[in-house]
Amino acid sequence: MIVALILACEAMFWVLVLGGLAARYLLRMRRTSTVLLLLVPVLDVVLLTVIAVHLRGGGTADSSHGIGALYLGFTVAYGHSVIRWADARFAHRFAGGPPPPRPPKRGAARLRREWAAWLRGLAACLVGAGALLGLTLFTGDPERTAALDGFYTPLAIFMFWNTVVSLWGTVEALAAKPTAEEEPARVRG
Repeated sequence: MIVALILACEAMFWVLVLGGLAARYLLRMRRTSTVLLLLVPVLDVVLLTVIAVHLRGGGTADSSHGIGALYLGFTVAYGHSVIRWADARFAHRFAGGPPPPRPPKRGAARLRREWAAWLRGLAACLVGAGALLGLTLFTGDPERTAALDGFYTPLAIFMFWNTVVSLWGTVEALAAKPTAEEEPARVRG
C-alpha cells in the first residue's frame, strides 16, 4: 500500500506541476495555475500522514516506509528547484520567454551553484533523517520501526557522493579557463 502511495504521489507531483504550468502558459489561467502548484506540498503531507497513521495504528515498518521517508526528504529539498526548472522551460517554449540560462562553467557563479546544490542535498538528507526519526518516535515502538534504521546508511552514502560532486565542481570552476566572451579585450600596441 505504501509503495502504491509513493508512486501515486510522484505521478500526482508531475500532474500538478505540468497542469499548473499548462494552466499558466497555455490557458492563461494564472489563479488556477497558482492553486495547482500550491497543492504540490499537500502530497508530502498526505504521504507522511498515511505512513504515520499506519505505523501508529499497529503496522510494522518495512522498506516501503523507509523509502517514503526518503522520498519526502528529496521532494521537500528538490521540489521547488524542479518546478522552477520546468517553469523556465515552459515560459520559453509556450510564452515567448527568454531561453533558460545555461549553467555557469567557472567563477563565483559556478561555485554558488555547486554549493547551493550541496545544500539542497544536505537538506534532503536532514529532512529524510528527521522523518525516519520522527516516525520512530511517533510510533513509540522501536521494535516495529527497526526496519527504518537501515535507511540512514543510504542517506550517508548520498551525502558522501553529493560532497564529492560538489568538490569536483569546485575544482573545475576554479581551474576553468575563461572563454572568448569572458576574456577582456586586449589592447595591442
